[in-house]
Order: sequence, then C-alpha cells, then structure tokens
Amino acid sequence: MSDFGRPKGASSALSYRDPKAACRFLEAAFGFELVFAVLDDADNLLHSELRFGASIVMVGGEWDDHHRSPASLGGVNTQSVHLQLAQGEDIDAHCARARAAGAEILAAPEDQFYGDRVYRARDPEGHVWTVGVTVRDMTAADWDAAGAVRTVTCL
Repeated sequence: MSDFGRPKGASSALSYRDPKAACRFLEAAFGFELVFAVLDDADNLLHSELRFGASIVMVGGEWDDHHRSPASLGGVNTQSVHLQLAQGEDIDAHCARARAAGAEILAAPEDQFYGDRVYRARDPEGHVWTVGVTVRDMTAADWDAAGAVRTVTCL
C-alpha cells in the first residue's frame, strides 16, 4: 500500500487561488490537519490532503477552466462542505475560532429541528462551510413532527 492510501469513501476537492494560505486557514479556523502536500520545483502547491476526523478534503490551485476558486467566479459556489463535530464538542467555541482565523460567519450557531446545532461560514476565498454538532438525539419521527417534514428511505 502507498504511503498515503485511502479507504473507500468520498471527499471534496476544493480549488483556491492561494492553496497554501487555504491550508493554513483550514488548520487555524476549523482544526484540519495536513496529511501531505505535493509541491512543484517552484514550491507551488499542486495538491494537498487535510484530515478532519475520519474525512479528507483535498486542496489545490486553479488548474483549468473547470477548477476555480469562488474568488475567481464572483463568489459563486456549486457546493458547500459540511463538517460534523463529535457529540459534546463546543460548536460555539468552534465558531469563535473560525471567526478569529478570518472566517466570515454567515449564520451564527443555532439549534435545528432535527437535533443539531449548526453554523455557516465563508472562508477567505469564498467557499461556504457548514458546521454542525448533534445536541439532541432524535428519531426520524421526532424531527418529522418538529419540522413538519416527511423522512423516507426510498424516492
């Protein structure tokens, strides 16, 4: 197996104008840990992988017309990345850490009908992140009643 093998799963890959600064931000704001970075001869970051819990996010530069930072697209996002904290973690402190590191807080931590407390933040290049923590264990029937929704397992 390679030095940095991954198990079967999914991860996000995000493009930044300044991917090195993005890696530093993600470490400081959200608590990611750098797994590895690949640099070219001029010390430009070509690819990196950062760990958050059991998940990986890939960070790299803008390398073709289809891989751009929201900062290069007028702030447009086609996805947001969700971070789930471990039950019992202090999401309000996590939000304060993100704000102190330069994140723009789009929505302060707030309890949701499905039992999580969630906040939304935008990083310095415009990627939107949601962060949640379960504060009340609920069944699907519980959140269906609380949110006036219907949960199904087949569409």
